[in-house]
Amino acid sequence: MPRLTLTRKIFFALATLLVLLLLISAGFSIFALQRGLGPYVAEIEIRRMDWLAQLLQKHYVANGNWDRLRDNEEQWRRLQMGDVGLPKSEGREGDDARLPPWYARSPRPDNGEPPGPPPQLELLPRRYMHPAPPWLFAGLREAPDSIYRRLGVIDAQGRQVVGAAVDRDTAAHLPIRRANLVVGELVLAPIEGIESEADRAFVARQSGFIALTGLAGLVLALVLSWLLARRWLSPIDALTQGAQDVARGRLGTRVQVQGSDELALLGRTFNDMAERLDTADASRRAWLADVAHELRTPLAAMRAEIEALQDGVRTFDDRTALRLHRQVMRLNQLVDDLRSSMRGPQSEALTRTTVFPLAVLKETLAATRDRFAKRRIDVDAAAVDALAAASQPMVEGDAHRLHQVFMNLLDNTLAYTDEGGLLRIGAAVEGSAGAQRLVLRFDDSAPGVAAHELPMVFERLFRADGSRSRELGGSGLGLSICRAMVEAHGGEIDAAASPLGGLRIVLWLPLSQASQAS
Repeated sequence: MPRLTLTRKIFFALATLLVLLLLISAGFSIFALQRGLGPYVAEIEIRRMDWLAQLLQKHYVANGNWDRLRDNEEQWRRLQMGDVGLPKSEGREGDDARLPPWYARSPRPDNGEPPGPPPQLELLPRRYMHPAPPWLFAGLREAPDSIYRRLGVIDAQGRQVVGAAVDRDTAAHLPIRRANLVVGELVLAPIEGIESEADRAFVARQSGFIALTGLAGLVLALVLSWLLARRWLSPIDALTQGAQDVARGRLGTRVQVQGSDELALLGRTFNDMAERLDTADASRRAWLADVAHELRTPLAAMRAEIEALQDGVRTFDDRTALRLHRQVMRLNQLVDDLRSSMRGPQSEALTRTTVFPLAVLKETLAATRDRFAKRRIDVDAAAVDALAAASQPMVEGDAHRLHQVFMNLLDNTLAYTDEGGLLRIGAAVEGSAGAQRLVLRFDDSAPGVAAHELPMVFERLFRADGSRSRELGGSGLGLSICRAMVEAHGGEIDAAASPLGGLRIVLWLPLSQASQAS
């Protein structure tokens, strides 16, 4: 049995809904056609009886009311035959001129042909429309579906005057007017049921047309439903397959994205996630390789020393112990640096006290003065001295950790700046009252960092210049540790190209409320 996918489920749901809607629509259309055919035909029939409305109008004008006609079937029959009931002397003057031509009752027309059926016969069913002699007319009035058996007159108040008693809500109406005043209505009840062959044939044709239209609409709707279901849900199938591939470890999987709707946004989000996972996995692999390499260097040196002692090449003396101790300390420093770089801002334990960061920075500069002098790198810290003389910004933090941040930044300059270079340190306070920050800028001279490598300088074990020796360049964890420490203090750190030709490191530290108040 085929798997019932989401596409099939939606298609079957849409198909079922469309079938039900079309069946209901077709059923109501056929029902309305059958129920509405009678009133529709009645409206057509009564519009053709304007001549009778004129006769009723003449009768009302002549008598002033409906009393003479009320419940008078004989007079009603005579009116239907064209006899208004006026004296013969009045002739056909005035309003009589509007009566139908056959009212003259001339035995023959001027052309000598025998007279045709009176106009009343046009109102009878089609099967009685063949030429018929006038003496048949009386019998046609009694036919089961004769119009005269469904015809009546009501007055202005809605009371029945004469003729058939009909339901005013379903009957067709033709007003009888005297001047602009409606004095009554000619009402015609619709045919009850579909009795004639012509009526049944008409309803059958219309019902068949409705059924064919519904069937064509259903086929078109099903095709469109299938295409739309595939179009809308195919990205979901692709995302499902892509997620399964990523779960199996194929992190290079990407899905094709088309359009700009929510599914396209979901596809782009999936691709971004897969890209990040792929990058993180590649970074993890590279990081593990770098860590293994970093650990192997001191371990290899220690192994060589120990093997030399075992082979008797060297004797264990103070110098050998010093070399082994130096490698052990290097290995311990590497492990400590790895631990520090792995800590996030939330996990970094700080002993928070009021700290004067400029004083900590000046102490760090004093501790590294000889190393800068040995590499002939000038240090310009005039901006630091000027700001410290004007005010002493304070932060809530850990003096030891800030000292470690400044030491790592200075070590980075010592490791990657050419001899005879320059380090310029800028200091300023920016921001409005209540949200002030201390800004420190470390600009060193060449060599610089390539623009595409700047976003990666804070990554663990990253070195911008691979040709430098690891002894000189360090472990590549210094700036990563700086980022963790600065963020633990609620600050920010960023890297950019320095106008001196090297690297610019900018860090922001939020000042304490006491410092801002002063």
